[in-house]
Amino acid sequence: MFHLLNRYTTESVTSGHPDKVCDQISDAILDACLEQDSMSRVAVETFGSHGTLMIGGEVTTNAKIDYKKIAADVYSSIGYTEKLDILVRVAHQSGNIAQGVDTGGAGDQGIMYGYATDETKEMLPLGVVLSHALARRLEKLRREKTLLWLRPDGKTQVTISDGKVITALTSTQHAKKVSQEQIRKDLVKNLFRPILGSTKGIEILVNPTGKFEIGGFTADAGLTGRKIMVDTYGGLLPHGGGAFSGKDATKVDRSAAYMCRFVAKNLVANGYGKKVLVSVAYAIGRVEPVMVEAFDEKGKNLTKIVTKNFDFRPRAIIERLGLRRPIFRETAAYGHFGVAGRSWEQIEKI
Repeated sequence: MFHLLNRYTTESVTSGHPDKVCDQISDAILDACLEQDSMSRVAVETFGSHGTLMIGGEVTTNAKIDYKKIAADVYSSIGYTEKLDILVRVAHQSGNIAQGVDTGGAGDQGIMYGYATDETKEMLPLGVVLSHALARRLEKLRREKTLLWLRPDGKTQVTISDGKVITALTSTQHAKKVSQEQIRKDLVKNLFRPILGSTKGIEILVNPTGKFEIGGFTADAGLTGRKIMVDTYGGLLPHGGGAFSGKDATKVDRSAAYMCRFVAKNLVANGYGKKVLVSVAYAIGRVEPVMVEAFDEKGKNLTKIVTKNFDFRPRAIIERLGLRRPIFRETAAYGHFGVAGRSWEQIEKI
């Protein structure tokens, strides 16, 4: 059985946040590999800091990849104009790992979790939905030039108490020639009210440090996989610790977490629980998971229903969810779950 707190806080970040820039570059490289070779195996990490970007990792692919160009294109498409010194250190995947994956086994050991709740249409906790909605709108206001002073880097945060928002926060990079008073006024009108409906009774925090002119890799380092709670359930549910971005679907860190979400959502949608948590564990190179388990909010064991209707073997997950397609860069910001059109968000009759 699991419990959600009556009071909790969740966060999100914009696509221009340094960690999310790295996630998007890693997933753009993955997509480029899959576009040319759908059987590519990819484990790519990106690290950016103060004018330098390093791309490392391992791949097994027939694709011809211009890593530097992909990274530079992602960086500029987000809205950054600074030049980057890009280093590439990508090697061939270890044969010791490949021998297990070749037979359909898991690409690594580990534990993955999936969750769904009936409290929102996205079947995610309210705070998770609102944090992402604020971050998405913050980027939209910048890209559509509604607020000309907005810059790419930004964060949002929401505190929920007994199902209601009590605090909403954003820290956003901005142009030099704009006052904090103007920033707050513009964001209350164009960001907070459109998403929250009303700001009455809600503490609104805007740029609590007082200034946020320098952002991205100029202000901070970024690293692939450092926003795993933003990517999933906001820290409200267990997490096995494995990141998603830059990994192809033979890596169960990603594919099995997607499958757990798919199963949990379908159990809730089919009336097996109001809140459902699904967990699975693997041994590297082994085809069958070492554990599959599911419970509803009352502690009722749903595992038999899961094992009867869903196959957690790595290849079966890849086939059921269509994970050899180049679909991953789009997932690398604003959460991997709760977005219509993704295969692991589809509802089927059980």
